[in-house]
Amino acid sequence: MNSTYTAIYSARFENLDRVRDFVAELAEKCGLEPAAVYAVQLAVDEAFTNIIEHAYGGESEEKIECACQIEKDALVITLRDCGKPFDPTAVPEPDFEADLEDREVGGLGLYFIHQLMDEVQFIFVDQPETGKTCNLLRMVKRKEK
Repeated sequence: MNSTYTAIYSARFENLDRVRDFVAELAEKCGLEPAAVYAVQLAVDEAFTNIIEHAYGGESEEKIECACQIEKDALVITLRDCGKPFDPTAVPEPDFEADLEDREVGGLGLYFIHQLMDEVQFIFVDQPETGKTCNLLRMVKRKEK
């Protein structure tokens, strides 16, 4: 039996604790191990921060929707924003071989999200009622067998 829980937050850094607590509670309810719960929190924290900074260009009253679906063997988290469209292919892979001072600033967040989660997918959905295209970030964390 799948259950879905949804919360909507304004795009403010003060909401990071609330969204982290929300996903942690559902990750535990799903039966994820403590290390997996922490990985989910880190990935959501990074994604939520990226939405505020990049999709909305800073803190605002714009909304970020967080939907968590508890499945038999996994937790599926979807973050939805209707800010600036995000093209994950435009983010270069981090160059871990370069000296620190020569590295590009940024770009590690997306890398970390991919490392922390079992599946990461970006989907773009047109909203005819607003004329906007919304960004959906779908992340899956599977239970350990």
